[in-house]
Amino acid sequence: MINQITQHRMTRRAVAHDYTLPGIYHITLHVIDELGQPLGVVVGNPVAAEGATDAPRVVLTTVGRMVEKELLESIHQHYPMVEVRDYVIMPDHLHFLLMVKERIVSGNGHRQALGQVIAGFKVGCNRGYWQLMQREEPSATLKAESTPASPLASAVAPASAVAPASAVAPASAVAPASAFAVAPASASAVASASAVSSLESVSGGFTVGARRSPSGRPSLFAPGFCDVMPVDAAQLATQRQYIRNNPRTRLLREAHRAWLYTRRRTVTTALTASALRGFLQRECLPQQASPEVLSSIGRQLLITDGHIACDTYGDSSLLERPMLPVVCHRKDKALFAQQKARCLEAAARGIVLVSGRIAKGEQEIIDEAVHNGFPVVIVHDNGFPDRYHPSQERLDQCAAGRLLLVTPWQYRYRPKSEAISVTECKTMNCVAQALCRTKDTWWKE
Repeated sequence: MINQITQHRMTRRAVAHDYTLPGIYHITLHVIDELGQPLGVVVGNPVAAEGATDAPRVVLTTVGRMVEKELLESIHQHYPMVEVRDYVIMPDHLHFLLMVKERIVSGNGHRQALGQVIAGFKVGCNRGYWQLMQREEPSATLKAESTPASPLASAVAPASAVAPASAVAPASAVAPASAFAVAPASASAVASASAVSSLESVSGGFTVGARRSPSGRPSLFAPGFCDVMPVDAAQLATQRQYIRNNPRTRLLREAHRAWLYTRRRTVTTALTASALRGFLQRECLPQQASPEVLSSIGRQLLITDGHIACDTYGDSSLLERPMLPVVCHRKDKALFAQQKARCLEAAARGIVLVSGRIAKGEQEIIDEAVHNGFPVVIVHDNGFPDRYHPSQERLDQCAAGRLLLVTPWQYRYRPKSEAISVTECKTMNCVAQALCRTKDTWWKE
């Protein structure tokens, strides 16, 4: 099972897993926040094909090159049963796949856990980092390899810039459970030489406010690490693609700063918690909408002033266009061809289709709309973590202004094996109708 969903500085481990055993691990390490982005700078054209001369890549600083050397040489040297496969060193973090071929043991034969391997790697990086600080001026350790700017390149703000505070502000406290309580039986911009120069100009960035190790010397990496264990070939391929696409993703985020970040409670719908409660009681079986179930739903939802709110990721301007909900009911199965034709006809006229994309019919309609280049809004079945990473396909669609992801849920860890409940499905369908202010039977008219 996937034991780790990447969030901001999340370092949770899989309690039942033996981290001395063989396996494949996707490791993520972050540098200390105060250091900014000391490992490199991303350059290239985000729309260039992989392998092209101007394809997105990271130009490493002296520190970044030292980290790369430690990664590729030291880990396997100390632990021959551990190999580094795919990796990417980003300006402020790194991802790498570790292949553990047999039980981890140290040179003297003692059993070791994965955490000790990572800790040793960090120690080696810290040692190299200290040596660079002593040998060179702090600003010199930041110097990246010289690289010709792409002819398509234009300067952007350094990658250390963050999204506007309003875009990433923490979600305010949700309404107490009583609000839902139920009484019994209720642009293509890229980093260029100017960005490298900006990075090189940092003076003393490695010492001011830096976290220090027990030895008193400043540390390079934040405590802990994130890990994901792909369980099959498909998940492994997804992780490898994610690692390869990191530089491209960074450039897309920089070029579309207003879109490619999670925005908290961007939308407050006209749907009240009490109205949703009544809808679920009418539409669900008694056991599906018991007081306990409805109270649980209420605790999971984003509620602002008694109304269901939504976080968003993507082009929010889609919400300003005419919208129609796509909800497929079993009772209308015989009329699906008619529903699909009406939906795609509306999309071709510029109307945005909104759906939870739960039922097979909804998936078919939305996927065909996306294939035809029509914009859509998808109601997500979980909240967005602080560092939300959609699939590369969805990221590209968001960057092109053809997709908006919305969610009425707070984020919670959800195993891939956990099925969505009927009550949750109906909640998402109700939210889709509330966003459109239109009933899901519109296509029958």
